[in-house]
Amino acid sequence: MSSGINTTRTIKTIVNGMNTSDGDGVQLKRMLGNVQLEMLDPFLMLDAFGSDEALDYIGGFPPHPHRGFETVTYMLAGKMRHEDSVGNSGIVETGGVQWMTAGKGIIHSEMPEQTAGLLAGFQLWINLPAAEKMTPPKYQEKTATDIPLEKRDLHTSLKVIAGRTINGTQGIINNELTQPIFWDIKLTDSAIFSDIIPIEHNAFIYIIEGELAVNDHQTLVSKEQLAVLTLGGGVKFQAKGNTRFLLIAGKPINEPVARAGPFVMNNQAEIQQAFRDYQQGRFTD
Repeated sequence: MSSGINTTRTIKTIVNGMNTSDGDGVQLKRMLGNVQLEMLDPFLMLDAFGSDEALDYIGGFPPHPHRGFETVTYMLAGKMRHEDSVGNSGIVETGGVQWMTAGKGIIHSEMPEQTAGLLAGFQLWINLPAAEKMTPPKYQEKTATDIPLEKRDLHTSLKVIAGRTINGTQGIINNELTQPIFWDIKLTDSAIFSDIIPIEHNAFIYIIEGELAVNDHQTLVSKEQLAVLTLGGGVKFQAKGNTRFLLIAGKPINEPVARAGPFVMNNQAEIQQAFRDYQQGRFTD
């Protein structure tokens, strides 16, 4: 199949994810960054978390380091309190997003909290090019009201966190390195959604609620499934009833990846240096 600009993307593979825990026993489902789907350049990991049981997450993510990539925390419900080694602190609340560039190194903590008994959200890891891995850490943190909402008709709406839609709605996050698309799309009454994304971008969808057909494909992508899309210039989805899903895409970096826990570099020597720098307290220099 051609991957030209006129080609509409279809399903390449469907991933069910793996139940696991991270931090201090936080229960989550790892959709990307596991044996089913190790990575999708430039994306390294996608965790979906959510529970009405406090014991599933109460320990949170105590202070831990990062180097060489970006983390995106998007809250569907509840809050995520954060503090870091360079004096930043804040709360990502329902509908808000935090886009953190760890760069040369940062130590931070993340503590989830319920709102009205609810907690749900995502954390996405995005790689950085070699030339940017040692950049100073920075944040882009936006509330739900900051994020542009595009309403196409009575049955189609999307929150544009990053990227630009065919209608010209520009996301609130600025990132020229991987030129990401991050859209939270809602369709009702079996509505159809279509748009254009760069043909070289790798892309996937994650179903939050409902079921979705991709480019008239008979195979449906269901709740809590991730579907990697083929290459192409367009996307077309049809909801089966009421559906909510994430569409995420980004420009591949096409560089070697070496990773160990919280560090993502280009080779093992750089990984070993990251561990030494962390142990010697150089992340806060």
